[in-house]
Amino acid sequence: MQNVSCPSCGANVQFKSHASVIAVCEYCKSTIIKDADAVKDIGRMSDVLDDYSPIQIGTAGRFGSQGFTVIGRIQLRYDAGLWNEWYLLFDDGNPAWLSDASGQYTLTFEKQNGALLPAFNDIHAGSLYSILGQTWIASDVRTAQCTGGQGELPFRVGQGWEAKVADLRNGRNFLTLDYADADRPKVYAGQSVTLDQLQCQLLRDEDTIRNSSGKLKSKVERLGCPSCGSNVNFVPGVTVHIVCPSCRAEIDTTTRTAAVMEASHRMTANTTTVELGAKATIGGSAYLVIGVMKRRDDEGSSWTEYLMHNPGKGFMWLVETGEGWFRAKVLDEWPLWNRDETAKLGNQTYRKEYEYDAAVTFAAGAFNWRVHAGDTVRVTEFSLGKNSLAAELTANELTWSQSAPVSADQIRAWFGTEVKAEKLQPKTPILSIAKYFMYGLLAFNFIPLMLEFGHTWKYVLFAAAAIYVPAWGISKMNDERS
Repeated sequence: MQNVSCPSCGANVQFKSHASVIAVCEYCKSTIIKDADAVKDIGRMSDVLDDYSPIQIGTAGRFGSQGFTVIGRIQLRYDAGLWNEWYLLFDDGNPAWLSDASGQYTLTFEKQNGALLPAFNDIHAGSLYSILGQTWIASDVRTAQCTGGQGELPFRVGQGWEAKVADLRNGRNFLTLDYADADRPKVYAGQSVTLDQLQCQLLRDEDTIRNSSGKLKSKVERLGCPSCGSNVNFVPGVTVHIVCPSCRAEIDTTTRTAAVMEASHRMTANTTTVELGAKATIGGSAYLVIGVMKRRDDEGSSWTEYLMHNPGKGFMWLVETGEGWFRAKVLDEWPLWNRDETAKLGNQTYRKEYEYDAAVTFAAGAFNWRVHAGDTVRVTEFSLGKNSLAAELTANELTWSQSAPVSADQIRAWFGTEVKAEKLQPKTPILSIAKYFMYGLLAFNFIPLMLEFGHTWKYVLFAAAAIYVPAWGISKMNDERS
């Protein structure tokens, strides 16, 4: 450990690791660079946004037989959100990085690799690559900018520092290729982890997260919609992006002042079975509905997704479809999928059922990434019994989620009086009913068609059209109202 005086304010600054190159003064935010036996002030580091992360400088834990301490942090922002990279120092003096993105954590260590690696522009989300003797699937390819930092770090970084990063996965294994400093990337390998597995101590408690999140240190602001002035109900700290329910303005909360990014015309908010701000008790933990999103596939079917949050448990999704309710979670351990007809998670094999484009048609509330109407992903669904897996692919990202059905009675038990009982009854889409009638009509007339096809087919076709076309029109109007 090395103690130095801040060249700007004179406060004591500690370098806990000999490998650390810079440290951020806790008091004046000056960035201090260690140069041989001298230290220099190279400017102020921007404050980090206090978000929903329970981790803080000083958090301690264990991985394997070694203990570690969190000694530094950088906050990185990309076009759809931000994430944290926590710099760890292990008891044996070795460093590591703990990535923290929307409550999902990966622990990685720098690896030496002499093999030829792909160029950054040649890596595409969803594609397969052979690195370090394993086959990996690219999960995330981003160019991000540093927005703030804390503590000490092993390289020189400041506001505007840009990182080109590609993340790849293989089951629970995780690989990062960092192209920030050169065309030949640094390689970091590790695995997905949870804070329980790391036996973390000195975490921020739920009240601290709730009271401080979403605000810059030493600065408290009241958020009103900059477009229409109405109050926007949201959970501080879990919000990267807000869609005002009143005027549809999209508000970025990761900057010093909440700014309207894209204002739409005023419209009436959609009616949903569960309202924004509804509270549910699930497994003894209190969850709050912070975001509502409606999506539609390329065949016209639509559904509603509710983003829920608990300060200690993180995020959870509820999905409402015409066939019923589903509880979904984003997976830390990825299925083995070679872009074929099956996906294997653990010892269970899921079979491919559907592949389609899904577009956002409505969004309101708070989300941990930027979302707005028109966003489209390519969805591939796999099923095993009543459970399903879904891979969602965009140009830059691939994610996996697992869902299981939830009964209407269970939804009612979770939300109590916050949801109307009559809205929980699943509705059979009118288009599906029309299809069943049409199939029945064809089956009933199968023999007459075979015996006298010449004129009979015209009447059958007319009858089928008379059933299907009005149903299609009504379904279309209902979707447009939504």
